[in-house]
Amino acid sequence: MDASQVAVLLFGGRRIPRVLRGVPVVDADAVIDELPDCRRLVVVGSHVDLATVLTRLLRADRLDVEVAHAPRWWQGRRALTGTATRVPLIRDETGTVITATAHWLPPQDARTVRGEAVVDDEVLFDGEVTGVRIEPTIAMPGLRARTLSGRFRPKQWVAGRAAQLGTTGALVVRDGKPAPRPVRRSTFYRHTQGWLRVAS
Repeated sequence: MDASQVAVLLFGGRRIPRVLRGVPVVDADAVIDELPDCRRLVVVGSHVDLATVLTRLLRADRLDVEVAHAPRWWQGRRALTGTATRVPLIRDETGTVITATAHWLPPQDARTVRGEAVVDDEVLFDGEVTGVRIEPTIAMPGLRARTLSGRFRPKQWVAGRAAQLGTTGALVVRDGKPAPRPVRRSTFYRHTQGWLRVAS
């Protein structure tokens, strides 16, 4: 892709990959509210940073922008030359996107999550679990979830379009970042439009 159609979003004081030098660079920590107007964005940062960019694109109705994730220096070349493919975009009821994992975990004063969770029409659990892990998938239906047993050992995955939780209290963790307070309801689901992912 022509470098003039690309912008690099640099997070957390990271160094720009050598192959991306010469491409316009934006200090994303300073101007994340104003994403550059370009055809492709290269996110040099963590999964939380990638999710932040996708959340901004979602809220700005700019999901036609291609997005490459280059958390490591050697992924810079692919970020420029790779082809974008539309993949499911997973968000929650607050409009926040996840790109790697989300968890429903017990609040600080509890050992388990109590309540009921479903993936589409299938009951994931009804009662108490150590926690639940949710992941976006590249293919439809868009996400998968599984309960966690002792020491966070995973159980079987259940795939679907949406995962919903009703609980006495759970902590939502998005891409490793915990929410400030527990919730009684939480939903992660496939947005009506996917995002343009550049394979790294």
